[in-house]
Amino acid sequence: MDDIFYTTAAVLAVAAVVGFVATRLKQPLIVAFIAVGVIVGPSVLGWVTETEPLELLAEIGIAVLLFLVGLKLDVHLVRTTGKVALITGLGQVLFTSVVGFFLALLLGLEPLTAMYVAVALTFSSTIIIVKLLSDKRELEELHGRIAIGFLIVQDIVVVIAMIALTAFGGERDDSVAGEVVRVVATGAAFLLAIGIMMRWVLPRLLRLVAQSRELLVVSAVAWAVSVAAFSDWLGFSTEVGAFLAGFALASTPFRESLASSLTGLRDFLLLFFFIELGSKLDFGEIGAQIPAAIVLSIFVLIGNPIIVMVIMGVMGYPKRVSFLAGLAVAQISEFSLILIALGFQLGQVENETVGLVTLVGLITIGLSTYLILYSQQIFDRISPLLSIFERSSPTIADERLAAEPADVICYGYGRFGRNIASRLAEAGMAVVVVDWDPHADRDTPEGVRVVYGDAEDPEFPHSLPLRDAQWVVSAVPSYETNRVLVEAVRRWGFEGRIAVTAHTPADAVRIGRADVDLVMQPFRDAADDNVAMLLDRS
Repeated sequence: MDDIFYTTAAVLAVAAVVGFVATRLKQPLIVAFIAVGVIVGPSVLGWVTETEPLELLAEIGIAVLLFLVGLKLDVHLVRTTGKVALITGLGQVLFTSVVGFFLALLLGLEPLTAMYVAVALTFSSTIIIVKLLSDKRELEELHGRIAIGFLIVQDIVVVIAMIALTAFGGERDDSVAGEVVRVVATGAAFLLAIGIMMRWVLPRLLRLVAQSRELLVVSAVAWAVSVAAFSDWLGFSTEVGAFLAGFALASTPFRESLASSLTGLRDFLLLFFFIELGSKLDFGEIGAQIPAAIVLSIFVLIGNPIIVMVIMGVMGYPKRVSFLAGLAVAQISEFSLILIALGFQLGQVENETVGLVTLVGLITIGLSTYLILYSQQIFDRISPLLSIFERSSPTIADERLAAEPADVICYGYGRFGRNIASRLAEAGMAVVVVDWDPHADRDTPEGVRVVYGDAEDPEFPHSLPLRDAQWVVSAVPSYETNRVLVEAVRRWGFEGRIAVTAHTPADAVRIGRADVDLVMQPFRDAADDNVAMLLDRS
């Protein structure tokens, strides 16, 4: 027992050091933790030989991960991003699965192994993408909302895939028809039981335990692990049970509190899953898999974004939005590694296949991180090449835009821009909103007209009613976008006033030096207004 404790302490110390290096290199911790597994495993230091303690912690970590996926399952988000999330998500999964399967066959893999590898290549990491987009303040931008929407679709697909694998993947003596009937009947009864708990038991129980935050968290973990264990007993996987346990609590008022409380626990426990995965990598076998891993990685890094750009281009989205959203699928995810590990547990793939997919994960996660971090710079360089993914005809004719006068022209129809436009319309002003979402004109209030356009297109202001407008307002917080916009509207003869948005003091100072009349800082301004109200009422 002492040896296990000492070894675990040493492994955690190595994980902290390697994790620090990874963050300095702007790499996700998934890459760092797999590297830790390699370092402490038999291939290097040889510290990790007994896998049972690691496996237990790893299994609980995966259960918590799937519990949080179910807990955060926001079907409303998929609906608000329109059909693009569903069509793009399913289209990318179908394309990658089919093409990836034949590509894996060409690389010499057996059909069943090729199927596992192809399916593993379809899933992208919601955790990594949300973190990167959040750091870049792009979660609320159109491409961020669409990316999160189709990543949720992927999460649903991976759960369905796990259900199918665990239900039909093991050795069975029954006929296929009998097995299908058993799975359907068992699954229906399981879902009915979860539904009953959701409707009549869990809300009352949570209100009782929520009197103590610590008890609420412990109860949630107990619920997740218990349902996961029950699901495994029924013949499904623990992952499926944990997902349903989280989904059962998704409609409760304690959802966000539980999600924030369990995120740290999830990350800590997943450390052991990735360490265990890395410790099983055999470098003697990986050397022979490098060519195949490079081919599959190139397919994921290039093929997945291309299919997203094709689908979004057909649906009328501009090349910038489709390119930025497409980068979200340029890597495989932790679910890919979990899925291939599940196949290994079922005896359907070899350990070499686990190593191959892990190697693809290391390559694609590492490279796609930099693609997303420097997405705008990359787009600026290759923008002319991406025109084939964009419709050539505009949504609304230029003559029609210029013919209808407006008091205010507002760029951006996200949360901030929508509120600005609505308040101005309530004040009796005619507002034209320019947004690059072709579906942004849904549910617009009276007095607001939404047109399709790009804030960084220097020719587009020529089609707007600049002569009659009093203000041009940009609700887009990007310094570069605002700089281009200010220069463009002035070049096309706009003599009115300009207001732009900045999220940081540094951007506010920089854009303030341009020809603008007002720099809006939503976070600072909201804080000032609320503090003033607090002081007035004190």
